[in-house]
Amino acid sequence: MTNPDSAGSAHPSRAAGYALIGVAAVAAVIGVATLFTGGDDEQAGAQPTTSATAGPTSDGQTSTGQTSPGQTTDGQPGGTSTGSAPQTTTPATPPGQPSTTVAGAPQTTGVAPPPVTTTAKPPVRVYNNSTVVGLAAEASDDIRRAGWEVAETGNYSQGQIPTTTVYYRPGTDEEQSAQQLGQVLKAEVKPRFEGIEQAHAGIIVIVTNNYAGPSGKI
Repeated sequence: MTNPDSAGSAHPSRAAGYALIGVAAVAAVIGVATLFTGGDDEQAGAQPTTSATAGPTSDGQTSTGQTSPGQTTDGQPGGTSTGSAPQTTTPATPPGQPSTTVAGAPQTTGVAPPPVTTTAKPPVRVYNNSTVVGLAAEASDDIRRAGWEVAETGNYSQGQIPTTTVYYRPGTDEEQSAQQLGQVLKAEVKPRFEGIEQAHAGIIVIVTNNYAGPSGKI
């Protein structure tokens, strides 16, 4: 038969052994947890932390105050401008400096003005009505030197002309040129008369014995 006293004493000892095993298991769990927790704290302590007061940025988003290297506060990469492209402006004329554009100033085109054209002198025909041989040729030389073209020389035998005269056709541009030639030759200037009015166009000079020429010497 079993002793009841020995059975009663065995139960408390077994319970105490179970309690010690439980305490050891809890201690082991706590030790393992402490080991892993301490390792995380050391690793976290190696990273510097920065804190700043959160606030709105220029783009309306909340900034935490931390920026990564190479980034601006708005999240854009460093060195990259997010604004619009720069605009070029024409510098104003400094005070006291003359302006290059004058309102109302005439513009030059660089084209030379057309040459001034002068009216060509009409041709001259010289006729001798004197007793001096070769007088028409002599008068022709004087007329050419004065700038007129002599188209013909000859004799006039249809009548007696009282004095050396320069004749022109009325209503034509011959009159002005005839007046100039008369001053050079020191001769009278008149419209054509009936005997020569149908002759060739141009000025007619009839020289007589009193022809002196430009020099005024007979």
